Amino acid sequence: MTKGIATVGLLLLGAAAFVDRAPAQQAAPAPTLDPAVFARVGAVDERFQSYNVEMVEVTGGRFWRHYGPELDALLQQPPAATPGSGAPAGMNPALFEQRPPIDLADPRLRTMAAALGPAYVRVSGTWANSTWLADSDSPPSAPPKGFNAVLTRRQWKGVLDFVRAVDGQLVTSFATSAGTRDESGAWTPAAARAFVDTTRSLGGRIAAAEFMNEPNLAAMGGAPAGYDAAAYGRDFKLFRAFAREAAPEMLILGPGSVGEGGLLSSGRLVGLASRDLLSAAGPGVDAFSYHHYGAVSKRCARLGQGGTTPDEALAEQWLARTDATFGFYKSLRDELEPGKPIWLTETADAACGGNPWGASFLDSFRYLDQLGRLARQGVQVVAHNTLAASDYGLVDDRTLAPRPNYWAAVLWRRLMDKTVLDAGLPSRAGLHTYAHCLRGAPGGVALLVINSDKTLTQALRIPAASKRYSLSSTDPEGARVRLNGDELQWNGKGDLPRLEPVSTAKGDVSFAPATISFLAVPGASNGACR
Repeated sequence: MTKGIATVGLLLLGAAAFVDRAPAQQAAPAPTLDPAVFARVGAVDERFQSYNVEMVEVTGGRFWRHYGPELDALLQQPPAATPGSGAPAGMNPALFEQRPPIDLADPRLRTMAAALGPAYVRVSGTWANSTWLADSDSPPSAPPKGFNAVLTRRQWKGVLDFVRAVDGQLVTSFATSAGTRDESGAWTPAAARAFVDTTRSLGGRIAAAEFMNEPNLAAMGGAPAGYDAAAYGRDFKLFRAFAREAAPEMLILGPGSVGEGGLLSSGRLVGLASRDLLSAAGPGVDAFSYHHYGAVSKRCARLGQGGTTPDEALAEQWLARTDATFGFYKSLRDELEPGKPIWLTETADAACGGNPWGASFLDSFRYLDQLGRLARQGVQVVAHNTLAASDYGLVDDRTLAPRPNYWAAVLWRRLMDKTVLDAGLPSRAGLHTYAHCLRGAPGGVALLVINSDKTLTQALRIPAASKRYSLSSTDPEGARVRLNGDELQWNGKGDLPRLEPVSTAKGDVSFAPATISFLAVPGASNGACR
């Protein structure tokens, strides 16, 4: 643990961290933020904050191995590729471990997911590209040739039941592996049609879908050898015609690429260019989708892409990586699909299952800052990967214990409404402020204030009383988080605990180092929020 982080821990042990007018040193005289006059800058989808459930979670299979001595030892060994291992093409199967299907009927998991609703539940991922749906009560033990996994009718019904129970809408993608193709190698809609028909027969509905998961890494996702942009363009046109005929209510998302403008520019992993994919496919998506990871985890360090460490978790350079990726894909959207809404359909701290500290309070700074940044820039949906799998899950998949990012997500959901406001203060190093209308309070305003400075108390002058929710931790690299000084815990029975604010008088409000605060100002009387 660094000296800076240790200092944070000592500071947060004191009650002064949560006193409205703490007498600590401050960066400068407190600037004034008046919620009454914040201007409207846009609006996001009602399901803006969403999440992923990986298809391999639903079917069971080999997913990212948990951190621990066994993985550490494996990472020291030379990589080995094993065909048919259940790992994505070209990936070292030692990085993965067998997992049983997730229990989406678990009452505890449903309670936690429902607290994030309404949301889009995206069931996709690399494994979805080669998964076959068996519309039968007696599915085969092995998939047909050209597929790698079997999704049973019962499992898919479980997904649809879960989506309904948690106030979700389903987002997915379709199989594109060899089993979906004719003798010439072209994609055929037979498996996709069965997927749509089965979903409908079970009372479900696909709200939106990408053709395939991450087509710029098509080879890793199970596409035929030599698959290129021209082949994608041919296949996407076939898919678009199928979708318009078979599921006209379904939004077509695309391309759903990953890494350009960031990871792929610095590593050894070479993919297809999204510009070429989009040019070959022609216009035709209802919303432009992309994926973003600011780094790769320790599991994939051999790919040579930009990693990160806990020491960098609060750094401006790290927090701003989401802007670089968004800027890249926004420019493609503007050029090739102008005017289409932008969705970020998969994101987390690091690809390949997340870094160990992705499960800690440190990552809550990235999580919430990313939501604030992207909402302000017009992104309509942000789907975190995942709800409950691996180290980037909002929920620990082994214990179903809520992680710090889960509590951060609940607070965002309860307080930040669709209308995005200009907080009137440009974000600066160490202090980021975002504003939305306050959910359920006409005229009210919600402020998100992130003090990412490890040693400096920041202050703002707010001429209105507010209700304050401050998140902190005495061990930022751990899984424990405090709300207004009290540790957040849930025994898993009944409803989630109430998240109680503290009252804050108008005037100067102080924000302790390395804390995240929401301020609810129900009496703001903001005209944009009525």
